[in-house]
Amino acid sequence: SQPCWSEYLTTRIEQNMVVNCTCPISECRAQPTTAFIYSIVSSEEIIAKYEKALLRRYVECCSNLTWCTNPQGCDQILLKDGLGYGAACSKCSWISCFNCNFPEAHYPASCSHMSRMTCAKCNHGFCWRCLKPWRPNHKDYYNCSAMVSKAAWQEKRFQDYNERCTFHHHAREFAMSLRNSVSSIREMPKIRNLTFVLDACKVLEQARKVLAYSCVYSYYNQDTESMDIVEQQTESLELLTNAL
Repeated sequence: SQPCWSEYLTTRIEQNMVVNCTCPISECRAQPTTAFIYSIVSSEEIIAKYEKALLRRYVECCSNLTWCTNPQGCDQILLKDGLGYGAACSKCSWISCFNCNFPEAHYPASCSHMSRMTCAKCNHGFCWRCLKPWRPNHKDYYNCSAMVSKAAWQEKRFQDYNERCTFHHHAREFAMSLRNSVSSIREMPKIRNLTFVLDACKVLEQARKVLAYSCVYSYYNQDTESMDIVEQQTESLELLTNAL
């Protein structure tokens, strides 16, 4: 009956199990069509959830599509073709990496550098900044204020690069906060154009991000011949960034 189907489909939609659901009769493997679901379910809220489930399934099935990886949350769909690992979201401007599970483009550090945040002895994955277990959806990474305990590491070199990386991430967060403050001020009447300040904040954010991932790059490439030049360029960028 229609009430039974309505209750069944509503439950499946709310449990996010509607895409592959079949007829409730155990011997029947028929799947309800979209047209049938629209004709049975009358709640606009439930239908909206169903359409979101269809969209998620479509994105998951398309190898050239993915969701924006902004840890703060974004529902924008990105097209991967031809964009490499540096695709900027048109909605939130977050730059995603499509080549690895790290949630952000991490130039100049490579994807292999980001995947090396594991213990060579036990293969435990950890966050570079806070030492929490690493997961692709480790949302605390960009808000992490934890500092690595020096007693926890034998090698001072890791401590130094870790602290520099953390400093630049915090400085980047400051630039983002400053840009948001300036944006709110600019909306007030009789305030002169502050576009140049906003542009400076964006440059500052990008420079801090590059400096943070330069620490990862330098840590893993210390023995290469080109590192003297890289360190000089990094030092020059850091001086200019601090001045800005």
